[in-house]
Amino acid sequence: MSVSREFLWILIGSAIVTLIPRTLPLVLISRMKLPDAVMKFLKHVPLAVMTALVAQSVLTDGEAWRSPDNPEWLAFFPTLAVALLTRSLLLTVLAGVGCAALLGWLM
Repeated sequence: MSVSREFLWILIGSAIVTLIPRTLPLVLISRMKLPDAVMKFLKHVPLAVMTALVAQSVLTDGEAWRSPDNPEWLAFFPTLAVALLTRSLLLTVLAGVGCAALLGWLM
């Protein structure tokens, strides 16, 4: 199987176009001294993103809302408690995966 030169240039161009918007802000901001209020705000972004992802997966099933008697609610509440108590993204993910695995094993 051979790869055409045109395809190779398209692949390289796509990689560059994808890489620049992801790395450029990180490189520029890492050299700046951000105010304490901004740093305090940014510290909570991972938790907010994870909460939104977990809530969306628990509360909706495609376009429809899920009913509260859905078993996934049982994994949601311990995950939410860990997130609120620890403010740790890693511990939140581990708690959510652990609760989901335990529910899958029990049901």
